[in-house]
Amino acid sequence: MSGIRGRNTKPEMLIRSALHGRGFRFRLPPQKKKNQLPGNPDIKLPKHNAVIFINGCFWHGHNCHLFKWPSTREDFWRQKIEGNIARDRQAIQTLSEQGWRILIIWECSIRGRTRFDFNELIAIVTEWLISDDSLLSIEGEGENGDNSL
Repeated sequence: MSGIRGRNTKPEMLIRSALHGRGFRFRLPPQKKKNQLPGNPDIKLPKHNAVIFINGCFWHGHNCHLFKWPSTREDFWRQKIEGNIARDRQAIQTLSEQGWRILIIWECSIRGRTRFDFNELIAIVTEWLISDDSLLSIEGEGENGDNSL
């Protein structure tokens, strides 16, 4: 698992580049644990008091077509993924209590058969950023991930 990147993934870079191109300025969360926000969001937009998580459907246990329980080492994977889901929920609750607005972009909205057109996805993100909505989860079209929040 050490070869799997947790930062600067392709979906993160695509979203960052698109937001920068539309005039949104952001900060990347600090690497040091003592300065991290709960859940270590992928993008932080202080001007909009917003944080963005770009979650991989497998690692965060999203209930969509991209997630499938592994058939080997089932106990290990169940414990790992359920732990990730519990940490995600705790981080969202803590960030909300601190006054942050939270956007979750699921991998299935970026790739796979249920992905959005990328410009449509960025339009949804920018509309949310200029709104007053406190929480949004963008899932692939037709997906209904009931465990997302």
